[in-house]
Amino acid sequence: MTTEFILRLFVASILGAAIGLERGYRAKEAGFRTHFLVALGSALFMIVSQFGFEQILVQSRDAGLNVRLDPSRIAAQVVSGIGFIGAGTIIFQRHVVRGLTTAAGLWVTSAIGMTCGAGLYLLAIATTVLVLICLETLNYFFQKFGTRNINITFSSPSIDDVRRVLDRMRKDDMTIDSYNMREQVEADGSTYLVTVEVNVKRNRYESRVLGIMEELDGVRIESIE
Repeated sequence: MTTEFILRLFVASILGAAIGLERGYRAKEAGFRTHFLVALGSALFMIVSQFGFEQILVQSRDAGLNVRLDPSRIAAQVVSGIGFIGAGTIIFQRHVVRGLTTAAGLWVTSAIGMTCGAGLYLLAIATTVLVLICLETLNYFFQKFGTRNINITFSSPSIDDVRRVLDRMRKDDMTIDSYNMREQVEADGSTYLVTVEVNVKRNRYESRVLGIMEELDGVRIESIE
């Protein structure tokens, strides 16, 4: 029986690692090691929940006691506990929520690990394949047709050039969510430093932004995030 348990842990680790490799390749918050450990730990909890207390039941029967254990209780707590790990990958930064997909991936990875712990290998493998297909398909779709929020910081000695940049962004179908401008007074004159938060299509967004800036002399990009 121990060999069967080790096999379940091994399969859970491999399936979790497969999802972790995809997340690590995309440079997400949780990668190979996190998904590997989540799947492994979930499978182990499932095995302990099912078989870890058989000796207590045997001893209680020998003693004439009517002791009953619910094997689903530990497994149910794994579902709640994995939420704390998932919450740690979610970041709210500059009005944008990041990490939700990774958190959901950890949640599913935990379920896959529990499925392996229960010995349902085919179901766990099929779920892993569906998860990878979903992640890759969504990534292709968003890269091709999706939008993203970026923060652009640029400087210009002329406030008229700042207005032209903002107008050019609007004409290029960039949605300006907010912007902040401050004047820096120096010995040789004033410079306006502008931080703009825009929603732009993912495909070639950097080249589009750089193209706008290059059209105006004196406008310099400080950072793109």
